[in-house]
Amino acid sequence: MTATASSSPTASSAPTGASAASPTARDQAHARRTLVLLFATLMIVMLLASLSQMVLSSALPTLVGELDGVEHLSWVITAYLLASTVTMPIYGKVSDLVGRKPMLIAAVVLFVVGSVLGGLATDMTALITARAVQGLGGGGLMVLSQAAIADVVPARERGKYMGILGGVFALSSVAGPLLGGWFTEGPGWRWTFWMNVPLGLLAIVAILVLMRIPRPELTARPRIDALGMALLAAATTGAVLIATWGGSQYAWNSAEIIGLAIGTVVVSILFVLVERRASEPVIPLRLFADRNFVLATVAGLLVSVAMFGAIGYLPTYFQMSVGASATEAGLLMIPMMASLLLTSIITGTMISRSGRYKRLPIVGTAILAGGLVGLSSVTVDTPVAVVCAWMAVIGIGLGTSMQVMTLVVQNSFAHREVGTATAAHNFFRQVGGSLGSAVVGSVFVTRLGDLLAERLPAAPGEGGTGSLTPALVQELPDALRIPIIESYNDALMPIFLVIAPLAVAAVIALLFIVERPLSTSIEHEIPAESLAEGQLLLTEEDDVATAPRGARN
Repeated sequence: MTATASSSPTASSAPTGASAASPTARDQAHARRTLVLLFATLMIVMLLASLSQMVLSSALPTLVGELDGVEHLSWVITAYLLASTVTMPIYGKVSDLVGRKPMLIAAVVLFVVGSVLGGLATDMTALITARAVQGLGGGGLMVLSQAAIADVVPARERGKYMGILGGVFALSSVAGPLLGGWFTEGPGWRWTFWMNVPLGLLAIVAILVLMRIPRPELTARPRIDALGMALLAAATTGAVLIATWGGSQYAWNSAEIIGLAIGTVVVSILFVLVERRASEPVIPLRLFADRNFVLATVAGLLVSVAMFGAIGYLPTYFQMSVGASATEAGLLMIPMMASLLLTSIITGTMISRSGRYKRLPIVGTAILAGGLVGLSSVTVDTPVAVVCAWMAVIGIGLGTSMQVMTLVVQNSFAHREVGTATAAHNFFRQVGGSLGSAVVGSVFVTRLGDLLAERLPAAPGEGGTGSLTPALVQELPDALRIPIIESYNDALMPIFLVIAPLAVAAVIALLFIVERPLSTSIEHEIPAESLAEGQLLLTEEDDVATAPRGARN
């Protein structure tokens, strides 16, 4: 064999033979130290990404009430999801070409800029714009964190690390609403944005100083698929706008929605045609030839609809229907996030020890479906403890499935495409989250407006129902307060019953995944042009001689 194309965290340039199989103690210590520093950096980045999303949930009712924009409530969440969704494949593809580190720094900088704009916002338009800028950076934070782990950790060991990163998300999902409540009741909701500035600066310093991962070896100047990226952004925006405006701002059969749908379909077709000819497509169509990629991505998209629908609006429900303060609403999210945290870590550890993973997401999505059905049965008279119990069931389902799907995708492709494949998978998951958030938000706001108009013809407050805040609602007499909290409950909870079949569909998709052995080494592929020139000759005998038992090389 002329040259090898495989490496691991402990031996990236060792010669073949015994020395490659038995790295020195110094090499092992250096690899462990590098991995610890990298993982610490990625935890900070993941904390920035996840904490900023959840910290706003408790502040949202007060925020939209003060800015007199409850009718635009869904866009505060949807704007971020849309912007981050559009940029995910871009970050993944470009980072495969130029490296993770510069792209991660760019993502953090954009995120901090958006946070500053959010802290300075004086109306809903400025706030939604700030959230969109945040999303332009946020799209790269989680994708690049997952791809960076795949750069240095083999798939067999990756489960426990990704489980811990999932735990960081769960932890911030508890701490975020608590911080959001504390800021809202104390210095003000604007601090839910200002807090990201020091945290973002810390992340940048950590990336510059601690992040040490292999850089891609370029044989030619990278070619950026700018046209494909623009078409992808246009198609994604069109799909989310249809989900957001359809049935609320415009009728489904209106000229606006029909025209938007036609335009989205046309742009999507153009995107596929462009990607077929692009030398470095932002989403290579060959990804869809892999069975596991398609099935895991479809399941992830379906689960994301339920995830973002449940997490995004439950804190609002607790404040408006249960009468909880912003801080108490954050505390009531603990059952869901604590169960997600524990199951995510346990699931990752189980996969690393056994190498088996197929059954876990199947069981998890089935549990998720049961939790959604249970949550849909909640009424204003249901004890809060019962609501929290159903939320814990949802957390168990999410913790057992979401991270595993990403691992399935990463294990299906060579290292040089891990960033692209991870980003594409997350893109479609985020599309599900964006559509789910938009649809749930649109239906929720529409149903809420109809119920309030029916049960409360004379809306309290100077700005009508658009200026209702939790504090104002709790000060109203029962004749006004009870119809309002009943309207919030009846507008939101039945939606979860409609979402539950999506989790069942995810179970069906996951049943057909082929459980392939998890790689025990990281394959750094030689470019195709080098293979054509005869610079690498890898035989089956070489694979058998150098590969650890059970490895898929």
